[in-house]
Amino acid sequence: MKLKKNFIQMLSIFVLLTASAYPISARELPDPDGKPADINKPVKVFIIMGQSNTLEMGRVKGDKEGTLEHAVQKENLYPFMVDDEGNWTKRQDVRNVHTQGSGGPGGRGGVRRNDWLTVSGGKIGIEIGIGHHLGNALDEPVLILKSSIGNRSLGWDLLPPGSPRHEVETTDKAGKKVTLVTPAYNDEVRYPSWTKGEVPEPPKHNWHAGLQYAGDVARAKAVLKDLEKHYPGGKGSEVAGFLWWQGDKDRYNAAHAAMYEKNLTQLFKALRKEFNAPKAKMVVATLGQTNKDTASGNEKMIIDGMVAFGEAHKGEVTVVYTHPLSMGGASNGHYGGNAKTYMNVGLGMGKAMVELLKDK
Repeated sequence: MKLKKNFIQMLSIFVLLTASAYPISARELPDPDGKPADINKPVKVFIIMGQSNTLEMGRVKGDKEGTLEHAVQKENLYPFMVDDEGNWTKRQDVRNVHTQGSGGPGGRGGVRRNDWLTVSGGKIGIEIGIGHHLGNALDEPVLILKSSIGNRSLGWDLLPPGSPRHEVETTDKAGKKVTLVTPAYNDEVRYPSWTKGEVPEPPKHNWHAGLQYAGDVARAKAVLKDLEKHYPGGKGSEVAGFLWWQGDKDRYNAAHAAMYEKNLTQLFKALRKEFNAPKAKMVVATLGQTNKDTASGNEKMIIDGMVAFGEAHKGEVTVVYTHPLSMGGASNGHYGGNAKTYMNVGLGMGKAMVELLKDK
């Protein structure tokens, strides 16, 4: 079918769909067979990072448009999500783990979810679509490992090691040209950005650039260190990919938005090193409300930075354009909690990761 062929080709760099379309896989993924993976193979680990839209924000229950129940029962979407009796399917080959904490490695928090991939509770996240795609494509055991929390910026909280200070020419609210400085990783100047020549005194808090990055990485490593607890029977693991959906907080800071491509490049490099995964792939999702053809200001800089990052790492990175997959709303309002947005974005990201893994 020509449509399928073109869809797969576009996934190699940037996923484009019409505004009213769903991912082809929304209807065509097979039902889970209920069988466990080959436990003698190392567990393939896929790490989700970002901010609050990576969390479980899609509403499950209810007969109104926008809930998962309505999408499945009334719109006949995502048929692989339910069995013949109408119960939510449960994959026995994909483990779903979420660890979360605020700040660095010593901050409060820990594992919040540790189960086989299914729908439980009142909300879902992108891990559902991602996990169904990877579980269907891979023979190995799959662990979807989410390590993230809300309200975090790549240019500040999640800034990766190796990031230097940057200077950004911009204008202030009065239209005056100014130079903003962004911090280096673990910078002694503990502000998200500041005007050049007006370096502020360190505030009376311990937060610094990259603190959330360090904590998210440490919590993910703690899960992998105790693999048997998080993937029963698992015999060794390999981090095969990273999935990143973020950018909302950066769009409120012109300096962070301008540095998005460079920071994303450094993030990819740092994560590969942190997890000893030099060949791991990465899928990046754009903000759902950002239209690539009409975007302006900070949102344009962020989406342009994402696209440039993907083009510079062809075969290793795919950027999923989520505007056509979003059912309305914006990232700062979690897309109104519309479950279809979280299913569609997850399916798009999962399919993109599968295609990257096939690319030798």
